[in-house]
Amino acid sequence: MTGEALHRRDRAVTVVVIGAGHAGLAMSHHLAARGIDHMLLERGEVANSWRNERWDSLRLLTPNWQCRLPGLRYAGPAPDGFMTMPELIAFLEAHARRTAAPIHPHTRVLSVRPGDGGYRVDTDRGAWRCRALVLASGACNLPRVPALAEALPAGIASLSLHDYRRPEDLPAGGVLVVGASASGVQLADEIQRSGRPVTLAVGDHVRMPRRYRGQDIQWWMEATGLLDQRHDEVEDLERARRLPSPQLVGSPESRTLSLGTLAERGVRLVGRLVGLRDGHLQFSGALRAHCAAGDLKLGRLLDTFDDWARTHDRDASLAPPERFAPTTVPPSPCLDLDLARGEIGSVLWATGYRPDYSWLHLPVFDRKGRLRHLGGVVDAPGVYAMGLPFMRRRKSSFLHGADDDARELSAHLAAYLAGTSAGASLGETNCQGAGTPFASVLD
Repeated sequence: MTGEALHRRDRAVTVVVIGAGHAGLAMSHHLAARGIDHMLLERGEVANSWRNERWDSLRLLTPNWQCRLPGLRYAGPAPDGFMTMPELIAFLEAHARRTAAPIHPHTRVLSVRPGDGGYRVDTDRGAWRCRALVLASGACNLPRVPALAEALPAGIASLSLHDYRRPEDLPAGGVLVVGASASGVQLADEIQRSGRPVTLAVGDHVRMPRRYRGQDIQWWMEATGLLDQRHDEVEDLERARRLPSPQLVGSPESRTLSLGTLAERGVRLVGRLVGLRDGHLQFSGALRAHCAAGDLKLGRLLDTFDDWARTHDRDASLAPPERFAPTTVPPSPCLDLDLARGEIGSVLWATGYRPDYSWLHLPVFDRKGRLRHLGGVVDAPGVYAMGLPFMRRRKSSFLHGADDDARELSAHLAAYLAGTSAGASLGETNCQGAGTPFASVLD
């Protein structure tokens, strides 16, 4: 048989994992530990999105001591630092080498459909047949850009989070950054520091200090159990899954980045962008309400941390409690901005991401096009998800959250392959928690 014929021939494997980022690598580790043969199909290389779809200065929001995958954790000289993108890529590559993960790089999935005894996965390098499938392609495949971006006047650049790399690449003029979660505040800060005037459109957001009472905020989130909160412990799971990423930045000096610090540096704060009419951008008048809500939730979170410290006899070993000044809001925020005045040269849409399942031809989506799953157990036999926001736990989308999820889902998958009843129940019973005091602290 010729090499070309071999390339065309369908290949069989028990499990296909789509994606070789941190979530796919974690699942591969646990599948291998269970003796389940599998392949990882990756459209680029290991950590492809971190390599090619992030801005140059980006660092992880989680400290290095929290960077861990099954069988590998950070062991460098700066545990309280924050990985740059090259450092993160090297970390994920090291994990792939250490586990000898069976990765097929530069293999783009074109379609997934039902097949004999499971599923058929067509790629640009041939087809695979498998009994089970793991969707580990991530939740940040496509930037969410509102439709009104198409109506921007000619001459004003429109950039998504995938397009932006560095301030000097932007055209002349001021920059409107739309969105004030982690990406939005980081980019507003970077661009303002480069000497360009920045306007930041603010909606719902989660305000957080980088450090509290002498510890990184992620130490508090982990120590108190907030990151381990399970999906069945919150009243409104969909709201929790839509929660904006907190206003944090990973920086060598562990600095806090907030709307207040941005305003002090000259960033103009406006309300949420609600429309574009006759060349005029229109902003909501609810800026003050959004900031007040962010301040309120921050105070509530810190109160909960302080309560935990008292009940666990940690007060004496920590710095004293503190509270942060309310966000200062302009007395008369801009509600209308005439683009014809030349004040804005580009608009940067920091409005989040969404997953891309355009290749997934299975009846597993709800009426809004969202993947139907219970804790990563997808609504199709033998199909699983990894790395989605608050999938099984609040930490599911974080680097260090993949291990626990992959361990549990690989057990469910193994039971499914064995045809045992345990596979049908594990997605529920493994998600039962004892309850935490955090059900509405952030959401």
